[in-house]
Amino acid sequence: MKPIKVVVRGAFGRMGREMVNALCRETGIQLVGAVEIQVSEDSLALPDASGTIPLSSDLNSILTRCQPDVMVDFTLAPAIMPAVRIATEKGVNLVIGTTGLTSEDLAEIDRLAKAYQVGAVVAPNFTTGAVLMIHLAKIAARYFDYAEIIELHHHMKADAPSGTALSTARAMVQARGKPFQSPQQKAEELPSRGEKVDGITLHSVRLPGLMAHQEVLLGGPGQTLSIRHDTIGRECYMPGVILAIKEVVNRKGLVYGLDTLLDL
Repeated sequence: MKPIKVVVRGAFGRMGREMVNALCRETGIQLVGAVEIQVSEDSLALPDASGTIPLSSDLNSILTRCQPDVMVDFTLAPAIMPAVRIATEKGVNLVIGTTGLTSEDLAEIDRLAKAYQVGAVVAPNFTTGAVLMIHLAKIAARYFDYAEIIELHHHMKADAPSGTALSTARAMVQARGKPFQSPQQKAEELPSRGEKVDGITLHSVRLPGLMAHQEVLLGGPGQTLSIRHDTIGRECYMPGVILAIKEVVNRKGLVYGLDTLLDL
C-alpha cells in the first residue's frame, strides 16, 4: 500500500514543528513538502535525519511539485481560506486544526471539498482527551440547568474564547435541547462575566506558562460537577492528526470534529 503523501503548511510554527517531527516517523505517511510564510532555503532537513523535503513560501508551487494527498494546516484563520481554495482545486485533501473559522468558512470548505471530490477534516481540537471532555460534557448537560466554561491558554493565542470552548458550549446546548439557565445579575455586572452561549458563560485566561486547559463546570442544588482537560505537551495532538490524515483520504466533503472519526 502506498504511503499517504503529506505537505505541512506553517511548518515553523509550534504545531508545525511538532507535526514535522511526528509525521516523518509515522509508518504509512510520507512527508513530502513544507510551506512557511518566510523561508531562507528551498529545503527542510527532516528531524529523523532521513533527508530533506522541498520548502517554500509559495503553496501553489509546493503542491504542484510535491503532488501530496493531504495538506495539514494549523496556521491562523485569516490565512486558511485562500490556501483551501488552492489545495482543493488541485485535488488535495485537507486536515485543518485552526480555530476561529466562521460558519461561512466551514460551509465554503464543505462546498469546495465536494466540488473537487476531496475530504476535509476540520477540528477545533485534535487531542483525544479534549474530545472525550466534550463528549462527557454533552452527557452531563442533560442533568444540570447551570454551566460555565473556563478555558486557559498561553498568552500568544490569537482568539478568545477558544474554538474548543465554543464547540463545547454549542454541543452541550444541542445535547440538552434548550438553553441553560443564567444566574440573575445586574446589567452593569455583565461585561466582566465573559461571552455567553445560550446561558453558558465562557471565561478566557491568557498567561505565559499555560498551554491549553479547559474546565467545564455544571451546577445544581447542593452539587457541582467539573470535567477538566489539561494539555501538557503538544505531542498529545499528534495521534489525532495522524488519525485524521489516514481517514480524510477516504472521505468526501467536510467532517467537523475528531469525535466523528472516534465514533463517539
